[in-house]
This record gives sequence, C-alpha cells and structure tokens, in this order.
Amino acid sequence: MVFAQAGLEPSMEAAAGAELLPPMIVTASRTALEPQDLPYSASVVGATAFEERLPRTTVEALRELPSIMLQKTGHGQGSPFLRGFTGFRTLMLIDGIRLNNSTFRDGPNQYWSTVDAFSLSRMEVVRGPGSVLYGSDAIGGTVQAFTRGRESFDPGWHADGRAFYRFASAESSHTGRGEFSANGGETVGLHAGLTMKEYGDLRGGEDLGLMPRTGYSEWDADAKVRWRPNDFSEVVFGHQTVDLDDAWRTHATVQGKSWEGATVGRDFTRIFDQLRDLNYVQYQARDLDGFVDEVRASLSYQVQGEKETRWRSDLRRDEQTVDVGTLGAWVQALSTTSVGEWVYGAEFYHDWVDSTFRRYASTGELQSQRRQGPVTDDGGYDLFGAYVQDRIPLWNERLELTLGGRINQAHADAGAAEDPFTAAPLSFEDSWSTAVGSGRFLWRVDADRRWVVFGGVSQGFRAPNFSDLTRFDIARSGEQEVPALDLSPEHFISFEGGVKTHHGRFGLEASFFHTLIDEMIVRVPTGLATPAGAAIVTKQNSGDGYVHGVELDASVDLGAGFGLWGNLTWMEGRVETPLSPGGPILEEPVTRIMPATVNAGIRWEAEDRRFWAEFATTVARTQDLLSSGDARDTDRIPSGGTPGYEVYHLRAGWRPCAKATLSLALENLANADYRVHGSGLNEPGRNLIVACDVRF
Repeated sequence: MVFAQAGLEPSMEAAAGAELLPPMIVTASRTALEPQDLPYSASVVGATAFEERLPRTTVEALRELPSIMLQKTGHGQGSPFLRGFTGFRTLMLIDGIRLNNSTFRDGPNQYWSTVDAFSLSRMEVVRGPGSVLYGSDAIGGTVQAFTRGRESFDPGWHADGRAFYRFASAESSHTGRGEFSANGGETVGLHAGLTMKEYGDLRGGEDLGLMPRTGYSEWDADAKVRWRPNDFSEVVFGHQTVDLDDAWRTHATVQGKSWEGATVGRDFTRIFDQLRDLNYVQYQARDLDGFVDEVRASLSYQVQGEKETRWRSDLRRDEQTVDVGTLGAWVQALSTTSVGEWVYGAEFYHDWVDSTFRRYASTGELQSQRRQGPVTDDGGYDLFGAYVQDRIPLWNERLELTLGGRINQAHADAGAAEDPFTAAPLSFEDSWSTAVGSGRFLWRVDADRRWVVFGGVSQGFRAPNFSDLTRFDIARSGEQEVPALDLSPEHFISFEGGVKTHHGRFGLEASFFHTLIDEMIVRVPTGLATPAGAAIVTKQNSGDGYVHGVELDASVDLGAGFGLWGNLTWMEGRVETPLSPGGPILEEPVTRIMPATVNAGIRWEAEDRRFWAEFATTVARTQDLLSSGDARDTDRIPSGGTPGYEVYHLRAGWRPCAKATLSLALENLANADYRVHGSGLNEPGRNLIVACDVRF
C-alpha cells in the first residue's frame, strides 16, 4: 500500500487512503501544480476523505488540517479560523467564484455552511494571504470547493447514478443523497444531485447530555452540464441551491446550557434561515496557438439570503433580513515565455443589497421598522481587480521565483442607512484603491525533488464592507454594534519559510509564518448603552499587531498496510485595541486565537483496499489568552478561557465490491464534554456514524 507523503498530500488524505498519484492544486497559483512544486503551505481534502471521513458539513471537512480551528456558533453554522483569522478575513471560492460578499460579518459566521459538502469532489486549502491572486478578504487563507460533475466521456451514451445515506446517533441525523450522471458521446456530459438533511437535537458528552433546540433541516440541489465543442475547449453550465431552515443560535437563548460557567442568553428564540442560489457559465480553452496558451472565463449570478427571527424576553419579536444578489465576471489567461510562466487576469463583482428590520409587539402588531436591517438597505458594492504573476525557473530549474502584483478597487454606495442615535437617514459613497505584491521562492535541494525549501513575503488587504460600515445589529454576547462610516482598508504582510520532503515512506512539511497587521478594523466600546442595557460598540481602524505560528505535518508508511499521520499547530498573536473611540490603546491577544493542537492517527488498509480501519485523536490545550472582546463573550467563552480537551475516534470501512462502500465511525470514544474555542455549543458526545454509498 502507498501512503501519501506530507510533502505530496496532506495528512488528512494520508489518513483517509492515499491516491496513487499526488494531487494537483490549482488555487495556490491558478495553474495545476503538485504540492511539492508550490512555494506555499497547502492541503487537499480529496474524494476519498469525503467518502470515508463522512464530514457533516463543508466546514467539518477541514478538521484535522494544520492551522485550522472550526468554530461553531450553532449546529447549523460553522466558521473556520485559518492562521488566526475567520469570517470576512478568509476567502471561500466555489468553482472559482467568490462566496464572500459585502455583507459578510466580522468574526465567526454561518455562510460557509451554505456549501453542501456532499456535492463536492474536493477542496483545496492555501494558508496565508492570497490577495495578489484573489483580492480582498484572502488574509488567513483561501479555500476553494470544487463541485461534482461528469468525468467520463466515453463514446456513445452512458449513464450511471449514486445513492448515499448517512446516520449519526449524537446528531440524531439522517442525510440522503441521490445523483444521476450521463454523457452523450465525447461532447456533452450531465451531472445532477439532490441532498436531504434532517438533524435532531445534538447530544453532548457524559455530563452535558441533550442540547435542546440545536436541530435543523436542509435541502440542496446541484446540476452541471459540460459541453466540449472541440478538442481544446469546454463550456460548463452550473447551478446550486441550498436551503437551510430553523438553525438556532441556542447559546443566545434561554434554551442554552451552561458549561464550565459560560452564561446563557436571555432571548426565547434566535433562529436563522439561509438560502443560496448560484448559476454560472464558464469557458476554458487550452493548447492555443500564439502568445496565450490557455484562457478561462466565468460569468455568474449568486443570491444569498438570510432571515433572523428573534423572540425577546419581553415577548417582542424582531425579524430582520439580508438579501444579496452578486454579479460576478472574471477572465484569466496563461502564457509560457522565455522569462517564465505568466498568469494574468481581471475580475469584477457587484452586489445589490436589500436589508430590512421589523419589530412586532407581544400582541403581534407591527411596532416599528428601520430604514435598514442589519446592514444598509438599497446598497451597491463593487470589487474590481487586475493581477499578474510570473513563475520564473532559475539555475537549471532547481530554483524558482514567483513574483506577482495586483491592483484592486472597492466602491461602496449605501443608499438607505440609519443613524442609530437620532434615527435620521444616512447615505454615503466611498471608494478605496490598493496595490499589493508577493514574492515567493522554491529551492529544490536535490535533483530528485525529495527536499524542497520554500518561503517568501505576501501582502494582503481587506477593503471595508457594508458589515463594517453600516452594521446595526447584535455583536458577541448581547452587545449592540452601530455603523462606522470613516474606515479605511486593512493591510497585512506575511513572512513564511518552510521545508517539504517526500523520501521513501516518509513525508514532512514544516513551516513558520509571521503576519504583520496594520490598521485592522476592530470593535470598540463606546461607553454607551441601549435602553435595554446592551453595551454599544462601533468599529475603528486599530494599530499594529501580529500573528505568528508553527505548522508541522507528517506521515509515514510503516508497511504491511499500516501508516501513521499527524500534524501540530502552535500560534499566538497580539493586536492594539482602543478602549474607546480615539481613546487609550491596549495591546492584547488576537481574538479567538487557536490553542496549540495536535491531530494524529494510525491507519490500516488491506492490500486490495477492500477493508480499512483508523484510530485518530485530537488534543488541544486550554486557551486562556483572551482579548477584551473574548472576555465579554461569556455566552461562548467560559470565564478564564476554553478548557483543553482530548478526543479519540475509531473509523472503519468495507468495500464489498467496486461500486459499494460501507463506513462506520465511533467518534468521541470517551464521551467527553468539550468545546472548540469560541463556539456557542459543545461538540457531539459519543457519536455512532453509519454510511452506505452505492454506485450503479
């Protein structure tokens, strides 16, 4: 059996069964390269991991990767921290199209949960700033999800399908998916899928037990048509729909359960409904004659909607909505020249934003409404960027330099905002322009590419969005955030160095990063309070700061079908935070910084790959390095910090034939009560997961 090496594939794939060939990663350079040829720290969550690890959500598919902490405000919501950043400081792409829009919130949010994990073929994770290639928001890292499509284009008419079912005891959940795939000769291919999910109330560990009002339901549909008019080009039409209903933020309600002294909210209900629709057409042409070797283009329209229903303790009901329609277009070209391989292109996204807020009295009558909801109503937001990157081989191709630059412009037009203190109408218009660069190197120490040293410097930036500028909503544990119109872009510079090796049966990737923070936008207490007593906070460009850390990722093939894998993450960071607008500055820990964490496992797989088994563990230390905002977030973070934990999992599978797989997992074997730092609820207790995957 061949196990993945850390320098070729991430430990997650090593744990879930290696592919015989190393994966190709597109996201890091916008061209397909092996991980060993990338001057970045990157990972792949491949098809095998999805099928055998059985992640419940797209966010959970990223667990057990280095430098990723999976915070969950609610069971139907999840937000990964990448190298210390989350929310609108991490970028999600779906088939090359931005999921992020101008209303994404600071801190953990629920938007990544609107990507159906069961519709994906793989995910790529590139850690660190990616603003040269992807623009605003790509600070902690960039994650790209690739959806399933028809892969076989044999001559003639061919059709096949898939039926999948997953049950999990601690989630009281049932998930089913059906797929149909077909091709008409070598020209047209079709793929369509439907996923239905039903989650009951989550059961925690030995002491916490059942956590009420944590269940939700969801359905997802996706379709893709691939048309190949000739041997060198392809047109793809894609559609995705996600509808997520009644996902509670239980920690903010009286239904929540106190754990380790964390407080319980006062609302009777706080429920989110999410909807996302994406339609796109993409074109790709390869092996072209002339200066341009390859060209890709995309045109998309995406709608993301959210509705929050909140019953307060005084029986008033608040309903607020945010609906964003996003038109996206980009074009990219590749040229191979005597001075390197050039990737260059441009992209444009425009958001139409509608937002409402209505308050109803306990009698059900409309009591009041605002000009805006959580963000401005009647808003427009533009992002434009143009980039170029050159990969230059030197010294008999043993040394490689990657140099890139980007110009970016953001434009915000808030049509119907509201002054939070006077209720007077607000409207404003502003623009920000930024230029960023990146310089990376890759040194192949030996001719066989067994040892590679990589590193470099990358700039990142994030332009203020509507959530920064016009937010009028709850923040953290009951704080009231109000608009802040005078903001400028955040800037980041990340230094990174590391080594990769794949030598015989052993693989290793080790890296160190240090990210400098300049003018990061942070929440600042105003010293004021609402009539109900909630502290009022606003936003301000703060001072300098940093996040740095170490990542180790390794795997070894022990022979006889056995293999070991593991990774370690350590990081810390500090940032300057004003104690009041324009007031004294406090240097404090970066909010919700990931604690030192180790993931490790041992796996066995039969020579014919019909049977496999794995024992895995995650160990995280106590996180007591808290920012002032963390200390105020008592519904999610216990006093003194989030306790450390260690959990153990046992997983196994059987492939009775080439087209069927039975999987079984017993997670959290010791039935421990534990919580990922910053989350609003605990992780499942002892959890039996059973899945059946049949192709026909």
